[in-house]
Amino acid sequence: MGKRRAPELYRAPFPLYTVRVEPQSGLILTAGGGGASKTGIKNGLHFLSLDLVGGVHSATLLHTHETDTRATMCMCLAGDMIAAGQDANCSLMRFSQHAAKQAKKPAAKDGAGDKGAARKRGRKGQNGDGGGGGDVAQMKEDSPQVLVEDVGAVQADLSPQDPCVKCVRFSSDLTLLLSGGADGFVRVWEFPSLKEKFSFRAHKDELEDIDISPDNKHIVTVGRDFECSVWSGDQLAVGLCWHENMPQITEKMYRYKSCRFAKVEDQKDALRLYTVQIPHKRDRKPPPCYITKWDGRAFLPLLTKPCGNEVISCLAVSDSGTFLGLGTVTGSVAIFIAFSLQKLYYIQESHGIVVTDLTFLPDAPKSAAVKGNNEVVMLSVAVDSRCQVHAVSNRRSFPLWLVLFFCGLMMVGLILLLQSLFPGFI
Repeated sequence: MGKRRAPELYRAPFPLYTVRVEPQSGLILTAGGGGASKTGIKNGLHFLSLDLVGGVHSATLLHTHETDTRATMCMCLAGDMIAAGQDANCSLMRFSQHAAKQAKKPAAKDGAGDKGAARKRGRKGQNGDGGGGGDVAQMKEDSPQVLVEDVGAVQADLSPQDPCVKCVRFSSDLTLLLSGGADGFVRVWEFPSLKEKFSFRAHKDELEDIDISPDNKHIVTVGRDFECSVWSGDQLAVGLCWHENMPQITEKMYRYKSCRFAKVEDQKDALRLYTVQIPHKRDRKPPPCYITKWDGRAFLPLLTKPCGNEVISCLAVSDSGTFLGLGTVTGSVAIFIAFSLQKLYYIQESHGIVVTDLTFLPDAPKSAAVKGNNEVVMLSVAVDSRCQVHAVSNRRSFPLWLVLFFCGLMMVGLILLLQSLFPGFI
């Protein structure tokens, strides 16, 4: 019997490295490619619509935007604007949707040809496992057309060899765009003008991840030099140490992999920072990876828990701050409860190869319509070209009034029982 896999939402004709969901339109954007190598593998950005029919998620390919010889390695969204890390550049693109004018010809088999064609694919089989050639491409004549225009690009990595923008991030108020590259520098750009506000060398080695606090006061960076640093502007505010109360962890035993700020549900003024730590060296019996939850304002560790022996490759946080998503280099996908760092969902080797990015469906009306009877829905992409959907059904719960009602009945029953056994008890 084959391994359990999550339902396959879409398969691209190239390796996928990043995925995002635009909240207002509900469009899924996923990108990747083969880079500049002459292998015949294209580079592109695909736009998908997400539907829920009969409790089953399906995706329709609305548009393919080819990116020449540049593979998109990372991406973030600001409304209709896309910031994409492509080689040494951070590229800006704008997309728009228009009503379909007429039915189009059937899409090419690889899904990468006609820009206006809408190609639909959904789950195949109950375990979601199946090849790309088994499904039948269907046309949706009423699907909207997507148009993409290049707005501009800035050089965001100055490495002399193999320059690569590793991470991009918009500030919450969409006034700043941050980029981090293989040269260890953080560059902060004014948005949308792309005028450089300031830059600084954050790490001796390449950056792994970057995030900015909701009030724009702090930037957190993760590098391959074992450091996770908090910056106020271009000045170092504090270097984080997640294992100071764990004497069994030596100085260079682990390195940071990812960082994300998140709000706390039902606590307006609270802020959390989550980091992932992975072993620096891979042993035959690998030690566990760890998640650490920090106070996002004082930057003090609140909770650290192991999250499995598979090496973590990416981290995502839901809009509400309730859930964390983890992908691994072996293709596994997991969802954790942010409050307790308890594992809620896990599929081992769902992709079978490194998971490159994750994203939760946003807390927006468009996404709520396709979330269905699920507490949370997350998308994952991997080098295997697949985009999978991971859903956690609503956990059964009872209203507080019903619990109190039954407690009251039990108390009355207990009193009546004691009265019958011991007359004159009351």
